[in-house]
Amino acid sequence: MEAAKVYTQDGTVDLQGRPVLASKTGRWKACSFLLGYEAFERMAFYGIASNLVNYLTTRLHEDTISSVRNVNNWSGAVWITPIAGAYIADSYIGRFWTFTASSLIYVLGMILLTMAVTVKSLRPTCTNGICNKASSLQIAFFYMSLYTIAIGAGGTKPNISTFGADQFDNYSIGEKKQKVSFFNWWMFSSFLGALFATLGLVYIQENLGWGLGYGIPTVGLLVSLAVFYIGTPFYRHKVIKSDNIAKDLVRVPIVAFKNRKLQCPSDILELHELDSHYYKSTGKRQVHHTPTFRFLDKAAIKTCSRESPCTVTKVEVAKRVLGLTLIWLVTLIPSTLWAQVNTLFVKQGTTLDRKLGSDFQIPAASLGSFVTLSMLVSVPMYDQYFVPFMRKKTGNPRGITILQRLGIGFVIQIVAVAVASAVEVKRMRVIKEFHITSPKEVVPMSIFWLLPQYSLLGIGDVFNAIGLLEFFYDQSPEEMQSLGTTFFTSGIGLGNFLNSFLVTMIDKITSKGGGKSWIGDNLNDSRLDYYYGFLVVISVVNMGLFLLAASKYVYKSDDDTKEFSGGCVQMEAKALDTSPLTI
Repeated sequence: MEAAKVYTQDGTVDLQGRPVLASKTGRWKACSFLLGYEAFERMAFYGIASNLVNYLTTRLHEDTISSVRNVNNWSGAVWITPIAGAYIADSYIGRFWTFTASSLIYVLGMILLTMAVTVKSLRPTCTNGICNKASSLQIAFFYMSLYTIAIGAGGTKPNISTFGADQFDNYSIGEKKQKVSFFNWWMFSSFLGALFATLGLVYIQENLGWGLGYGIPTVGLLVSLAVFYIGTPFYRHKVIKSDNIAKDLVRVPIVAFKNRKLQCPSDILELHELDSHYYKSTGKRQVHHTPTFRFLDKAAIKTCSRESPCTVTKVEVAKRVLGLTLIWLVTLIPSTLWAQVNTLFVKQGTTLDRKLGSDFQIPAASLGSFVTLSMLVSVPMYDQYFVPFMRKKTGNPRGITILQRLGIGFVIQIVAVAVASAVEVKRMRVIKEFHITSPKEVVPMSIFWLLPQYSLLGIGDVFNAIGLLEFFYDQSPEEMQSLGTTFFTSGIGLGNFLNSFLVTMIDKITSKGGGKSWIGDNLNDSRLDYYYGFLVVISVVNMGLFLLAASKYVYKSDDDTKEFSGGCVQMEAKALDTSPLTI
């Protein structure tokens, strides 16, 4: 019995499938080998994304709408492809091997991208800062490189953070407490990489060369991968327990629809379920009945049909995913707001006075570093001060519930875009005062006027982005936690696509009949303030929908059964997120 306690209690194993010793594996010791990769990967991503709109307009001669749309489409692809990577990890080869294969594809894409901006035959020629039109081959090679990175991100993004969280045993009180802080500090390392990208790489790209600006994170990724593999003996691996996740998720609503005219039994024990011995012998986790989404219970009704009904466990997994989907839907608009950072905020900054002293000019994309700086300052304050303070008030280990955290983040985001709209009104007044008409003419207004909107988005992300990653990992069914985190990544991806769609449609509608586009090529003769105001309006409506969805959401419990007088009624209940607050 004593020997058994030496091993992890959550069933994790080493790379050879053997049980692992709790004292010699996992925890922060193992995570330290992962943090470097996350920092360099975020450096690579933001080194591309934060300044891509400028490369497309200055080097590839794309117009404002096309460049914004292409940046959003690529960013969207980077965040959407993790759905495939997570599915492969959860269903077939596990997080470690999916990450391993995908990271090599990611590095290949970075090498190709560095070549696309370095090799003479692959990049447009420039003289005195003016570039010739890129050939079809050059454009094709550039975008092929970008989307190779997107494919690689599909396997790395959903698995590296989840793999890190796997290093903490949920059945160990001490490790579970450490895990509460894991996502805060995981994102902290991510922010460090983003900070170097927006401060250092953007300047290097515009002043020392795009090849060097892309080459540095490429080398960094290679070094961080070497460090990652050095830590292999310390890693814990979750055993793949799911047979076919997608098939089960699709089958439950289909069977429930077929049985729609049947009456659910009043006794839930009459619903179809396998014997508990089956779950113990296979190592799979049995999920007990909950009173939510009762219409899906019809999939577990025993009938005379040759087709066997779904088990209660499979029905409950489908319920869990449905609940997550409803929350996910109301995160799309906030993701659209964040998409402005690497697109319209940057273009807005290029029109302003960027001089710092007599000689130095701030790259417009470098202002994105203030998003990261505000995050870096806010994360330790949140973890070390806010959480302990709120924990005393609410009794919740997290201080506040995860959905409360998201709600606060969404409100801060709305305020940030409202501030952006107000600053744009100020910019338009200055343009009118100085009779500025040319798109190349600098508006005599400091670029630092944009700092509040960047900083507010950074503070909002401490609540929003980290909260979303933690929420979808924590609340996903155990056998699909990689796939669960893709709710987070796909939400960001679809937010980018949605922004691309909105920008295109707003441009077409407002420029119809010879009218002035809100988002024209000449931002000195456009109305970005109207577009930002439009985003604020739809965000306020979305906030109302979020509050509705959050009020109906039932948190996943760590407990399998709850006893009542007269028998054992098996159900889930709120366990970790108990709080006197409402959401």
